[in-house]
Amino acid sequence: MKAPKRLQPLIDEGLIDSVVRQLMSGKEATVYVVRVGDDTRCAKVYKEATQRSFRQAVDYTENRKVKNSRQARAMAKGTRYGRQAQEEAWQSAEVDALYRLAAAGVRVPTPYNFHDGVLLMELVADADGDAAPRLNDVVFTPEEARAHHATLLKEAVRMLCAGVVHGDLSEFNILLAADGPVIIDLPQAVDAAGNNHAARMLLRDVGNLRHFFGRFAPELRATEYGPEMWTLYEKGLLTVDTPLTGRFEPVRGAVDLRAVMREIDDARDEEVARQQRMGF
Repeated sequence: MKAPKRLQPLIDEGLIDSVVRQLMSGKEATVYVVRVGDDTRCAKVYKEATQRSFRQAVDYTENRKVKNSRQARAMAKGTRYGRQAQEEAWQSAEVDALYRLAAAGVRVPTPYNFHDGVLLMELVADADGDAAPRLNDVVFTPEEARAHHATLLKEAVRMLCAGVVHGDLSEFNILLAADGPVIIDLPQAVDAAGNNHAARMLLRDVGNLRHFFGRFAPELRATEYGPEMWTLYEKGLLTVDTPLTGRFEPVRGAVDLRAVMREIDDARDEEVARQQRMGF
């Protein structure tokens, strides 16, 4: 196919040789299958972020570093320069998270290059060499659901040990490769130690896994891996080899009503987004 305008600079620079086809298009980016020598890879072309709510942006970008105080002020005021800087920071967050997690051994696509708003990375493939499907497009046996759930719990632990929380993990941003699940879409990833919302996001991420795989293996619905995982992390006891039980006894105390209501709002927003993605 004819190279899109945003990919032509990568061809001119010799970073890719040709564009094969468009793989998918979403609110945040369009992904293309490209050729680099004898390899088939994918190029994620970011769109301008116009669909994210202000509250989400604040939660996800808390404590993210910016270049200078001028940029920080512009981002806070919402000027044109500030919006551009915020978008660049959002894109860089995914690139940084991918490199960080790949180095930690997390099952994410291998990143190769980031050039002018285009992320060049590994094409995750199925057993036939075709682009791998998302989990929401696959039906599992109870045994498969348990196995993939266990694999992804280990990946969530490995991510947390690397200091990263995905922030939007669900069946819609996990691909089923030939050798198992691969986690994608990380622009909203947050620093586990530096973001006050990290615990809530981790619990939601792990809860989404429980909810999805619980459709195929109902006993998973009773597990509490998220709270167990975060408690061990806070105590400095979580390692990539820490055995988890899925059981958790909360410490009784005063209820943070504001936090509870916010969790309810997030769950409602997540369900609305889920139904929209599924075409309901």
